[in-house]
Order: sequence, then structure tokens, then C-alpha cells
Amino acid sequence: MQRLMLTGPGALAWDEIPEPVLTRPDQALVRPVALATCDIDPAVLRGAYPLPGPYPFGHEGVAEVVAIGADVHTVRPGAHVVVPFQISCGTCEPCAQGRTGNCSRHPPLSTFGLGGIGGLDWGGLWADLTLIPHADAMLVPLPAGVDPVAVASASDNIPDAYRAVAPQLAARPGAEVLVIGGDGATSIGLYAAGLAVALGSDRVVYLDSSPERLEIARTLGAEAIEGDVDRRVGRFPITVEACGGAKALRAAVEAAAYDGWCTSVSVQLADVELPMFGMYTRCCTLHSGRAHVRPAIPAVLDLVASGRFDPTPVTTVTVDWDDAIDALLETPVKLVAVR
Repeated sequence: MQRLMLTGPGALAWDEIPEPVLTRPDQALVRPVALATCDIDPAVLRGAYPLPGPYPFGHEGVAEVVAIGADVHTVRPGAHVVVPFQISCGTCEPCAQGRTGNCSRHPPLSTFGLGGIGGLDWGGLWADLTLIPHADAMLVPLPAGVDPVAVASASDNIPDAYRAVAPQLAARPGAEVLVIGGDGATSIGLYAAGLAVALGSDRVVYLDSSPERLEIARTLGAEAIEGDVDRRVGRFPITVEACGGAKALRAAVEAAAYDGWCTSVSVQLADVELPMFGMYTRCCTLHSGRAHVRPAIPAVLDLVASGRFDPTPVTTVTVDWDDAIDALLETPVKLVAVR
């Protein structure tokens, strides 16, 4: 079978390897049918993120179940499923508490398609077949009528955005939301804006300097404001930093209102000096870290299935599977390749 390998910055190649086989009764084999880029992928392909390769590429997508082990009961061959990018058993203490990104049965950060960070043995989703451990715990069936292409990013980026706004809006219904967008977590910021609208925020402001992203935010129902990341547009109970860099993170913290909650969904590669006294006086909470995506995926799919949230405007390029390499190297906002 073929799998896509990242062989270095700006370098991708198809690799021929033997097909994986079921070796445990809780496993499944899946055939990816709609694969999406993660926000980290363009940075990797440009050599701006320290994952030089070689490693099997891809960790976001919807797949068709091809075969299941004897102990798998929640999916059947032929079903379309979202494949969470993090490896989780579903039964250890962290998984039982919803912290599936820190499953204690496997090495820390175990994921598909993220090279040495996530472990090379899991492989990538950009392949003819992928072996899924703990299939009952991991795989999430697609609701009837949901297009796999629409939710190809439900493995990672959409639930990452969901965790940045949904719990806070559940605690403070109607709360206003500010999303600071940019190149750091490009699609996550847009998804967060759209999800905040879908979840009933009274006002969602999306701040960015990119005309393309601002137009997408408008399509998603947000109030799009063009400007630098530290343009003052008010104070908000909920802020989301999706730009990357110290300037954006400080701006998102400074924009948090009294008792405000700021979530940074970008990867900060350098230390950031924070306005700690201001955070203290306003009782501001800052959360940073990887999203535990598996528990959020069903809620995301329900929002899409009900028509409350449409993630498709964020997908800027859709290509056939065979054209994936050329399209990937152009590093669009969100690419989906369809088999």
C-alpha cells in the first residue's frame, strides 16, 4: 500500500509499504476517505516548526472502516468514522476523566502523523490503510447526512476550537467572545469564531489582518475587524488566542474582562512574559495546552448534523487524493483531499 511521507521541509513523497493487519481483538483497519491539514502542517512544510521528518504524514480525517477485531462492537465495516489524532485507550484514569490526550497506557503525546513527537509506530492517516488501536474507545461514527469532507478536520482542529469556547459559554450563556486570529492556529481560530456563534454568544469578534480569513469569519457569522493583534476592541469574558507569538498572547490576556477566561490554542515556541499583575487583579484565567479531542468530537458532530454549525467555509482548497502533494506544498488555510 502507499502512505505519504514527509521527508524534510517542503518535501513529500509516496512510500510503498506492506498493508497493516489486525493483531489484537480491539483493533480496526480503516481506509481514509477525506483528509485535512492541521494548522501545524503548513509550518512544518515551510520548515518553521521543528518536525523535519522523515515520518508518516497526516493526523486529521474521516475514514471508512474496512475490518474489525472480535472485541470491537461500536463500529462495523463500511461505516464512516472520525479518527481522533490522539491515541487513547478509553479506560485508564486520564481517559475516564476525559483527558484522552494524556492516556496513561501509552507514551506521552502518542498520536498519528506527528513524527517523533507522537511516536513513529502509529503511522499517519495520509495512507491507503491505517491501523486503529482501541477502536471502540477511539472511533466516532459519522451521523447520518454529515458529509465526510465537511468534518475532515474533526479529528483535531474543530474540537480544539470547541474546547476554547464551549465550556465557557456553557458556564456563561451569551457571553461575548474575542478571537485573535493569525498564522499560528489559522483554522482553529476561525472554527472557534463559528462555534461561538453556533453556541449562542451575543457577540463574536474576530480580529485579524488577513482579508481572506476575515471574509471567512464573516461567513461564519462573526463580526470581523481588521487590525493588528493588539488593536484594542474592548474587554471580553472569553478570549481566544489563535495567532501565535508573544504579542498576540499578551493582547488576548489583556482583552480578558474581570473573571475572564483566555485560551491559547497556538503553539508558543518561545517563552512569553505575561502581565501577571493585571491577570491577578482581574481574576483572569489563562489556559494553554493540547486539546483532549475525543470527548468533544460527538458534540461537534451533533452541531454539524443539526445544522447549527457549518465548518465548510474554513476549507479553502479541496483536491483529489492524487493531487495532494502539490496542493499541500502550497500551504492553504485548510486543505481537504478526497479519495
